[in-house]
Amino acid sequence: MELGKPLRRAILDGAAEVATPAFVATLSICIVFVPILFLGGVGGALFAPLAMSVVFAMLASYFLSRTLVPTMVLYLLAPEARARESREAGHDAPERRSLFGRISDAFEAGFRTLAARYEGVLDWALAHTRTVIAVFLAFAAVSLFLYPFVGRDFFPTVDAGQLRLHVRTPSGTRIEETERYFQQVEDYIRQVIPVRELAAIIDNIGVPNSINLALSDSVTVGTADGEILVSLNTPHGPTAAYLKRLRDELPRQFPDLEFFAQPADIVSQILNFGLPAPIDIQVTGPLADSEKNYEVATQIAAELRGVPGAVDVHVQQILDAPRIMIDTDRALAQQVGLTQRDVANSLLISLTGSGATTTNFWLNYKNGVSYQVVVQTPQHRVASLDALHRTPVAIAGQAAPQLLGNLADFHRTVTPLSLNHYNVQPVFDVYAGVQGRDLGSVASEASRIIAKFQTQLSKASSIVVRGQVLSMNQSFLALALGIAFAVLFVYFLMVVNFQSWLDPLIILMALPGALAGILWALFVTGTTISVPALMGCIMAIGVATSNSILMITFANEQRHPEFGAHEAREAALLAGRTRLRPVLMTALAMLIGMLPMSLGLGEGGEQNAPLGRAVIGGLMVATFYTLFFVPVTYSVLRRKPPEDFGAEEAP
Repeated sequence: MELGKPLRRAILDGAAEVATPAFVATLSICIVFVPILFLGGVGGALFAPLAMSVVFAMLASYFLSRTLVPTMVLYLLAPEARARESREAGHDAPERRSLFGRISDAFEAGFRTLAARYEGVLDWALAHTRTVIAVFLAFAAVSLFLYPFVGRDFFPTVDAGQLRLHVRTPSGTRIEETERYFQQVEDYIRQVIPVRELAAIIDNIGVPNSINLALSDSVTVGTADGEILVSLNTPHGPTAAYLKRLRDELPRQFPDLEFFAQPADIVSQILNFGLPAPIDIQVTGPLADSEKNYEVATQIAAELRGVPGAVDVHVQQILDAPRIMIDTDRALAQQVGLTQRDVANSLLISLTGSGATTTNFWLNYKNGVSYQVVVQTPQHRVASLDALHRTPVAIAGQAAPQLLGNLADFHRTVTPLSLNHYNVQPVFDVYAGVQGRDLGSVASEASRIIAKFQTQLSKASSIVVRGQVLSMNQSFLALALGIAFAVLFVYFLMVVNFQSWLDPLIILMALPGALAGILWALFVTGTTISVPALMGCIMAIGVATSNSILMITFANEQRHPEFGAHEAREAALLAGRTRLRPVLMTALAMLIGMLPMSLGLGEGGEQNAPLGRAVIGGLMVATFYTLFFVPVTYSVLRRKPPEDFGAEEAP
């Protein structure tokens, strides 16, 4: 319309002019999400729906932009077209602009000023190609040095307002004494966390009966173990700050107790895949090497405690629980008509109950419910070693019971409180959490420690790292391959469209800027590289590529004899000036749309904040590369005039 064409012809020409580049740009954005559909694990489960929604939304938007949008333009811009024709015919009439019209005029005047300045800067850049290329490439290269300082995490930490603290009292502590310890710890927690922020504190002490512990991440192994669950009201202070303070102060207040935190929210529990910590170093081997393997696990834990950022480091297995060993004199027992099994069953019934040896039920005929009947010696009757000596041993039909002390010898020893196996072999777990540092850095230092101790084990034993670290490395590798394949897919798509190997390469010159911008955005905001951040990287790549496609397509058209057969430098300048508006509109629309997500507001907002920050940082820098670096590169690599437009350098 600005060129003086009638409205209908302007719609047809405008739609035809951008039909191909818009289609290629749409396919480019869709293709970069294809590798996400093949991503396994938690990353694939969380982000495959996002990829599909973006792909279908882009395809639908392209269909509407080819059909509905031109139709709406025909109806909505008709008054403006008639007014333009009237002014051109000299029938000017006093026009009173509305508020929105005045705002639009002011914006248009400002944009024209910006476009004029941009054209001047781009013209200078095209005259100093070596300097500009060197500066842009140097900036991208220097930005890569930020990668070690950004850090790596599987997923961002979510403040769910919950704490899960595990407390271990000395081995062999009775459950009554353990409860007293827990009450003291609970009272101190109430001193650390304000009362108005506390919703509930729940203590789970000891191992409950009839519960399959394989279906939970509980690491409670006896009466000396337990968990303290703390739920906070909304609003509340930072949960991580409260946990850090408790980690620092509780060991000093209760030096004879052991403390470590477990994942409290459902997100962390899922990411850990049922393990109580993000890092699980497993020392496995045959039973003959168990003593040496436990020693190595203890040494690994000792060194890992010195790693900055590693917290709650401990060996899960307890091997020094006190035990009273009862050795039955079989010859003496046989003389009185008893066997070792009879002695064991009598002792088991007295200490644990008849339910452990003989299940007995009583049916209530009134309600039809069967109740288990258990016979057991009251615990206060077995409160000393002397009482244990006087435990009666009897079998059915025997005239008089025998005392346990007359049939067996007693001596004190220690025993493992729990035995764990992984792939049949005994295993010792070294658990570790992370605080104030990224998971990847702590895991890297843990790997160096493991490599040092690996040589101390026998060939039948091994050290394996499981937990969130393993899932993170697998997901990062899959996403890195996905990004690489996405770039290749986009490149080959553009090769087919442009019938050239060089033009797609020029278009991809915006991607170094996108990667550099992502690193700077994460570094400045203190955000680590995570699966959501890598998803944002993929989105930024797609949008940056689509903007560059618009630029290069227009530049190629300007070199056609029909459009004046301009040289590469003039074509790049015209492309930058003409495509400035759509490039800025596309970038600003994405930046404004991602701004609320990048702030991480609301419940669980921290989860997707890295995605928004990565897109904003990558797209901001990639837009500068599209507007300056891509035209400059085009003017350098396309100096040779095309012999046959649209067919040069055919693949």
